[in-house]
Amino acid sequence: MDRELRRFNKKTDREGILKVVRIHWYFEKPSEQRRRKEKAARGSAMLTARYADM
Repeated sequence: MDRELRRFNKKTDREGILKVVRIHWYFEKPSEQRRRKEKAARGSAMLTARYADM
């Protein structure tokens, strides 16, 4: 039982299901959506720039 639960939790974590559910839990203004997406884009751009030299 524990192994199946752990596998399920890992799978939902990797697919980002809980993150999507939390985002849609309440109404988010379009400006907040844009701000959140821009912040995520900055973070991923920083990571790609950091690891591009390797």
